[in-house]
Amino acid sequence: MTTSDHLSLSAAELGTLWMGYENKTMNMRFLEHYIEKAENREAKDILKSYYKKERKHVETLAKIFQKEGAALPVGYTEKDVEPGAPRLFDEMFDVMHLRLITIINMGLFTVHSSMAYREDIRKLYKDFTADAQEGYDQTTGFLLKHAAIPRPPYISMPKDIEFVKNKQYMSGFNMLSRKRPLNAVEIGHLYQSLEANSVGMTLMTGFAQAAQNKDAGKVFFDGKNLAKQIVDKLSDLLRESDVHTPSVWAGIATDSTNAPFSDKMMMYQTSVFANFGLTSNAIGSAFSLRSDLPAKLAKTATDIFTFAKDSGQVMVDNGWMEEPPQAEDRTQLAKGQSKK
Repeated sequence: MTTSDHLSLSAAELGTLWMGYENKTMNMRFLEHYIEKAENREAKDILKSYYKKERKHVETLAKIFQKEGAALPVGYTEKDVEPGAPRLFDEMFDVMHLRLITIINMGLFTVHSSMAYREDIRKLYKDFTADAQEGYDQTTGFLLKHAAIPRPPYISMPKDIEFVKNKQYMSGFNMLSRKRPLNAVEIGHLYQSLEANSVGMTLMTGFAQAAQNKDAGKVFFDGKNLAKQIVDKLSDLLRESDVHTPSVWAGIATDSTNAPFSDKMMMYQTSVFANFGLTSNAIGSAFSLRSDLPAKLAKTATDIFTFAKDSGQVMVDNGWMEEPPQAEDRTQLAKGQSKK
């Protein structure tokens, strides 16, 4: 009896598995360096725990590619990490970086799960998502315990249920009328983006000072400035509604200029974070009911898109961008027939 496990991989499943292999092999390389340098026992245990999960997932993915007769992606290997290189970030940031990785993985693999039809692939993404959620819980708990990250802003609890009574609730462009304060949903999305860009700013700082390739170094430097601009813009939006913006952040780049990671891998991580920024921006815009917010977020999205395009171009120019599996070029294949 035929089951869904015996079906061939669809193009969508092949594409998502390919992306999973690229991301997970990259995560392993970052974690190898962080584990090597870890001094706090609890932090090291968290890093090692997630590393074991990622290694197991990579082995599973490799078996699927082999079973399906598909070429195994190169991804990121031990060649992309320099053993013994000085620490590029302090230990709190290592855990903060992992936390952001788990946030991205939770969203990414939930989407990939919705594109899976084969039973074994659906189960695989269920496992991927569960492990990312566990990693998020561990890293968040650790960072909160050590006061390394602030909690999001607070507002007063509602005493009554209210419904929107007029169009002014959605207004934000009219300079003659007062903008309503941000609602809790809007605050949540703005703060998540602020938090991610705060981590991204530190990440780009370390990458910029350690990059060997001049063009890559410029992209990282531009990324640091872009993240700073976004943090400032989002902080201003929150402050306009008298919403407190936490400013105490642990996690910094060291003064090392010796790269523990290859420029190729740092650039790919930058590309992943840029794409995450675009996605978060789009979701934040979709759930914003004040008309000025989507417009302001659209400008931010344009800046992120331009930055992502620049980082992609550097990857192409240096031969760092591995091509995903693609459909046959039927027009090219048919050219031989047209000449007969």
